[in-house]
Amino acid sequence: MRILLIITLLICFSCGSVKKTQQAENIKEKMTVPVEKEVKVIAKTEGEIETKNEGEKKTIAHPKNTIVKTKVEKTSKEISSVKKEIPRISFDHTPLNTILQTHVSAQGNVDYKRIKNEWNELRNYIASLGKNMPTDHWSKEEKLAYWINAYNALTIDLILRHYPVSSIKDIDKPWKQRFWKLGDKWHNLDEIEHKIIRKMGEPRIHFALVCAAVSCPKLYNKAFTAKNLETSLDKLTREFLADTSKNHLAVNSIEISKIFQWFAKDFKQDGSLIAFLNKHTKVQISSSAKKRFKDYNWALNE
Repeated sequence: MRILLIITLLICFSCGSVKKTQQAENIKEKMTVPVEKEVKVIAKTEGEIETKNEGEKKTIAHPKNTIVKTKVEKTSKEISSVKKEIPRISFDHTPLNTILQTHVSAQGNVDYKRIKNEWNELRNYIASLGKNMPTDHWSKEEKLAYWINAYNALTIDLILRHYPVSSIKDIDKPWKQRFWKLGDKWHNLDEIEHKIIRKMGEPRIHFALVCAAVSCPKLYNKAFTAKNLETSLDKLTREFLADTSKNHLAVNSIEISKIFQWFAKDFKQDGSLIAFLNKHTKVQISSSAKKRFKDYNWALNE
């Protein structure tokens, strides 16, 4: 009888221990954690947990550390995203902008004599172009601004190398001269214009590139940047077409710059030449308007 009582007590004690162990495990599986509103939203959206109460602290039945892991992972992704959005610093065209603002009038007349007195500033800018060539990471706007500025700066440098001169055409093969090393290659103006800039498919560049002649579009007295490129190209195109010394536009007849003859293909990318002109002028020219090209004045633009 005594033996039976002892066995019974041992069985009861064992059952109680098992029950307490199971309760302890259950307690481990349920933990009270402070949940911010942000965490609650994340949890509901991703279906990670189920909440039971609306207080500041909530009892959450879920595998251990699930909510902590979810929050840490999301935070890591957010930090990574912020790093990718940090803007890259573009090439600085300020030195050229200073030269243009100081020595080029609003009408595009260039004071070559004064620029030559400060020639080192221009040469230093050209040297910086050579050390900071566009890469695949640059936007189209950054590349276009770089090459337009380079073309105009090199043209000024070409004139200064031969100044005083009455016309760029007085220089032997002016657009073929390889005076400038950009990157690991010696460049000339022809290559920059025809093999680089024109291939970017923007016809308005013809009103930004300046060949140092009176009949050319005026030299803009500001350096181009990715930020101002669109508004500047639009402004220069409209001003060039509105300049009656270079173009005369009427509904039934037009007398226009030879630029439109030399680069006719560029202005027909999205239709006809007339369609291009109508897009950038107040005059709506007839598609059957008579066309004539003006003589080109190659005198120096000073």
